[in-house]
Amino acid sequence: MGFWLTFLVGGLVILLYMVLLWAVSLALKNSSIVDIFWGAGFVLAVWLYHGLTPEGLVARKWLISLIVTVWGLRLSGHILWRNWGKPEDFRYAKWRRETGHSWWWRSFFKVFLLQGALMWIISTPLLGAQTQAPRSHLIWLDFAGLVVWAVGFFFEAMGDLQLARFKADPANKGQVLDRGVWRYTRHPNYFGDATQWWGFYLIALAAGAWWTIFAPLIMTGLLLKVSGVALLEKTLKETKPQYADYIARTSAFFPLPPKRRS
Repeated sequence: MGFWLTFLVGGLVILLYMVLLWAVSLALKNSSIVDIFWGAGFVLAVWLYHGLTPEGLVARKWLISLIVTVWGLRLSGHILWRNWGKPEDFRYAKWRRETGHSWWWRSFFKVFLLQGALMWIISTPLLGAQTQAPRSHLIWLDFAGLVVWAVGFFFEAMGDLQLARFKADPANKGQVLDRGVWRYTRHPNYFGDATQWWGFYLIALAAGAWWTIFAPLIMTGLLLKVSGVALLEKTLKETKPQYADYIARTSAFFPLPPKRRS
């Protein structure tokens, strides 16, 4: 099966995945379940590609499949734990109020189909890494990709863990977390997520799929300008006055030593 036919099959499977999630969201009256299954969707995609690309380098296929699985299942598990027993996320609840009775079908296009299309496009390096390779062994780019992924995984997982512990302490209510990895970047989880996708891309690059660079660029852009940093910063500025001081001394995205207070 050629690259583009495999990619098309992947798109159809992701579409079915999103249709099923949409149906469940209607039953639960909760569109925010899509966030829980974002990471798991890439796990589904990478193993689908794994099975449909027998011509790929076996070691690289297992490398990309395993690290994507670790990333995706940890992310989905974390969001499931964080959202368990809570109402629909405020973003989706706002759209539901604004749209009214037509939200049931509008949500398919505005949430599930849109995220499914993004998932399909962004998954391209996961397929590119598993197609026929120019060499019959792993090369330095594979190991560089693994190191970059590990750095990103550390920041994302550690950021989520430290934030969860911080919020669990009632004494920290209304306060700003500025310790641990949060001392070096205001968004270690988003930085870590983006970094992992650059790690995935380096492994695809090792297989000759240099042109899939648009995928980590899209993911980084989304995390910086759309659903990640920009959206969260706006909310935090409005709800936590002390956040301005945190902004003044802490890097927004890339980890850097904190600035000294003037």
